[in-house]
Amino acid sequence: MQESSKDPLHGKRLDVILEELVEYYEGFEKLGEQISIKCFTDNPSISSSLKFLRKTPWARTKVESLYLFVLRQKKRDEKKSGN
Repeated sequence: MQESSKDPLHGKRLDVILEELVEYYEGFEKLGEQISIKCFTDNPSISSSLKFLRKTPWARTKVESLYLFVLRQKKRDEKKSGN
């Protein structure tokens, strides 16, 4: 029997994380306000951002941290709307 990971990032591809963040923040402009890196603020696209994030560990860490924050926010919002 294989144990499933409790890590929400486990098995999650970077492109999926980035797409979810862009959707959550309704575009790169607001995402760039959350994480001020050039790939989000200067002529942004998914592909150019992925190239940068794959080569830049500190930026990827920031994106993953923001993603975890967004997941927690979504859970809180679901609990509020469920009551």
